Amino acid sequence: MSVKLDLSPWGITRPSIVRNPVPAVLYEKALKHDAAAVSSAGALITSSAAKTGRSPKDKRIVETPDCVNDVWWGDVNIKLSEASFNANRQRAIDYLNSRDELFVIDGFAGWDVERRIKVRVICARSYHALFMHNMLVRPTVKELENFGQPDYVILNAGEFPADPATEGLTSSTSVNLNLAKRELVILGTQYAGEMKKGVFTIMNYLMPKAGILSMHCSANEGVNGDVSLFFGLSGTGKTTLSTEANRHLIGDDEHCWTDLGVFNIEGGCYAKCIDLSKESEPEIYNAIRFGTVLENVVYDETTREVDYSDGSITENTRASYPMNFIENVKIPCIGNHPRNIIFLVCDAFGVLPPVSKLTPEQAMYYYMSGYTAKVAGTETGVTEPQPTFSACFGAPFLVWHPSRYAELLAEKMERHGANAWLVNTGWTGGPYGIGKRMSIKYTRAIIDAIHSGELVDTQTVVEPIFGLNIPMEIAGIPDETLVPEKSWPNKIAYEQQARKLARMFQENFAKYADVADDKIAAAGPKG
Repeated sequence: MSVKLDLSPWGITRPSIVRNPVPAVLYEKALKHDAAAVSSAGALITSSAAKTGRSPKDKRIVETPDCVNDVWWGDVNIKLSEASFNANRQRAIDYLNSRDELFVIDGFAGWDVERRIKVRVICARSYHALFMHNMLVRPTVKELENFGQPDYVILNAGEFPADPATEGLTSSTSVNLNLAKRELVILGTQYAGEMKKGVFTIMNYLMPKAGILSMHCSANEGVNGDVSLFFGLSGTGKTTLSTEANRHLIGDDEHCWTDLGVFNIEGGCYAKCIDLSKESEPEIYNAIRFGTVLENVVYDETTREVDYSDGSITENTRASYPMNFIENVKIPCIGNHPRNIIFLVCDAFGVLPPVSKLTPEQAMYYYMSGYTAKVAGTETGVTEPQPTFSACFGAPFLVWHPSRYAELLAEKMERHGANAWLVNTGWTGGPYGIGKRMSIKYTRAIIDAIHSGELVDTQTVVEPIFGLNIPMEIAGIPDETLVPEKSWPNKIAYEQQARKLARMFQENFAKYADVADDKIAAAGPKG
């Protein structure tokens, strides 16, 4: 049902407006106008067209006097002039005004009622509306009635291209954030994740400004209220390891740490689906039902069964569903101060231990490094493991310099007595192609030992190249697996590989030499 909603402050006057419709309405419109389908489990199957992932090289932040001294300018945050933003904005508004009907989703970013912000999404695709219905914290009927003016607005005209000739643009895709105007404009990409990460980028600006740490991590809580945070880049197991039957999920991707504890920024989860099975990830598998958006998956047109092993459209197949679709979720999605900080890395070089306890200085070093590794064969020309360093395990979404987030993490860990751990979910006994992938059974045993407190005071041995403190014994894990050198048949080859990776860490960390404390720099590998 169309509603009266004044969008003239954003230049939108012509289309009829559907505000915060229920999922059933969005299903009907997606099936009629959006080439969507319904899976055998009841999820809405959709396509994001040509773009099946984010376009980080096309993201721009508008340079204004308000933020020019706050932003970490460079390859992550590329400057855009106000004139170019205005040209893109007008292009988006012209397109949105050309539609007969638009969708408006009003919701909150953040479960903490004192710290949340009001976000308005204006879009033309019903699938985008359902996606943000899931990903924002949904207001109650009363909260929606009293929503008032939003703090930030997303103008999603992703079906319409940007003009590459516009100064500051390099393609027909453009994702522009104007912090002074409090608007995000999307052109030339229909990938729904741009909206989600746009909101996260906004929070990554606002929260540190208020002394709150915003984090790209998942979080869960034990029966005794102990909270763990899981940091990690794609493929390290962040979502899988935080979604456990015996712990309550707070959130799978974006959180803030305040003086009171942690809160989830999002109202839903955006889980990878490639190779998903009920046996390996039952909580996520069972969350895919009516109300869930399935993005870019392959399915049987007769049975409507989804083939999660098929990556022919993209390996980045995704499911977006509300938090309450997870059986053991904690609602509201807030928790105590974290007891354990877990950095997940997928080390395809095969030299990092399955688990090591980090000193405060090492925690800052590995947080700012944000390491994982791509394996050979994942990209054309990649014939051996390739390191990936993403500051704070989320560089594409940072606004301030990484040192700002690292300082906040150090301060909060010290104040609240949190332990930090480095957990390798990658290879052991050799690099990719020679060694084998770390057993998920072993990794879960490690996470259980961290949560039980078993590893806090356990005896450790120091690995000489990385200086990491490795527990000497964990129930259920062979001793030779715990110390990487012992798992390699060729000790000389191990040392050569370890020193090679150590040098890569050093080369990456050199860019922080002007801001990192000497003690933090010294906490890295010796090479």
